[in-house]
Amino acid sequence: MRSLKVVSILTGLLAIAACATQETQQPVARPDVKFGKPIAAADLAPWNIDVRTPDGVGLPAGRGTVAEGKTVYEAKCTVCHGVDAKGGPVYGTMVGGIGSFKTNTRVLTPGSMYPYAPILFDYINRAMPMDKPQSLSANEVYAVSAYILNLNGLIPDSAVMDQNSLVKVQMPNRDGFIIDDRPDTQAVRCMTNCK
Repeated sequence: MRSLKVVSILTGLLAIAACATQETQQPVARPDVKFGKPIAAADLAPWNIDVRTPDGVGLPAGRGTVAEGKTVYEAKCTVCHGVDAKGGPVYGTMVGGIGSFKTNTRVLTPGSMYPYAPILFDYINRAMPMDKPQSLSANEVYAVSAYILNLNGLIPDSAVMDQNSLVKVQMPNRDGFIIDDRPDTQAVRCMTNCK
């Protein structure tokens, strides 16, 4: 009983102290609010890795051959994608299926579905290998892209892929897409005085 009385008294004293502290604190003056500062293009460059796929704008300097791509692929990709990109324990095949998008048995591969070859570079560059994304050099990404395009029969064994030649690869499904021209898809970027 006595300990209950002591606890009640201590609780009361703490409540009084808390109230007294609140009354003596002065409100803090707010500084002028500023939302960051402009970022320099050089600071943004490491984050700006996207590639505009129809024309390849944003592809970095570099180059890679089919043979180099096979070496990189065997060292860094086979464990998930399987030998010769025919499917592995994590992912299905990346070879074949060309023309299958016009059938009921579609086979999803870069050769069958990508309308532009730079999409392959962009995806590998951003997301592969799955356990270490963005760890491949531009040369390695060009080389693996060349290897996969070659396995799909889209470029010869002697091909060299770089920011100019990759854009020129004619993908079989290039005309397999339609432009979504619905009015609600016409977004206009607005930063001030927006409707």
